[in-house]
Amino acid sequence: MKVLMINGSPRANGNTYIALHEMEKVFAKENIETEILHIGNKDIRSCIACGSCRTNGKCVFNDIVNETVAKFEECDGLVAGSPVYYASANATLVAFLTRLFYSTSFDKTMKVGASVVAARRGGLSSTFDELNKFFTISGMPVASSQYWNSIHGREAGEAAKDIEGLQTMRTLAQNMAFLMKSIALGKEKYGLPEKEPFQPMNFIRN
Repeated sequence: MKVLMINGSPRANGNTYIALHEMEKVFAKENIETEILHIGNKDIRSCIACGSCRTNGKCVFNDIVNETVAKFEECDGLVAGSPVYYASANATLVAFLTRLFYSTSFDKTMKVGASVVAARRGGLSSTFDELNKFFTISGMPVASSQYWNSIHGREAGEAAKDIEGLQTMRTLAQNMAFLMKSIALGKEKYGLPEKEPFQPMNFIRN
């Protein structure tokens, strides 16, 4: 099994990384392969709603988003980590996830998702909710912990002193590992849930 972990912080080894690495250690004990992809300092454009991905099968901007598609399709779980800016996620991460999710047509059902957020003080829960939206619109179960998936620290490295935050990350990883393994067993016995044909409904109609 494999978990793809997205570090949305501009700092490769900052507090967001500390949270992700704490999870990574648990995944290693559970024999789950991990990869941390640092995208927070990349030049990533936002979606321009051109619709090119619907005809070409990939985003029109050929950058790290397209390079991540195969890794996303192959993984059993996805963790999105971000620092908190103005009670929201890093805009680079949001642009990355928006294009990654929108431009990929493969079935994401039952891949397990988890969001992780780091902040000096406030805005954690709103950022946590913001990132979870990518999973819940895609049929991806969201892994939970003993508390909202957050850790505190301002200067790089301070999150290592947040004992409860680190425990929250370990618990999240343990729960995520259990959920992924349980889903794998369920898929073997029952397969994926049957889907009805999608019935889009616009609120404004001619």
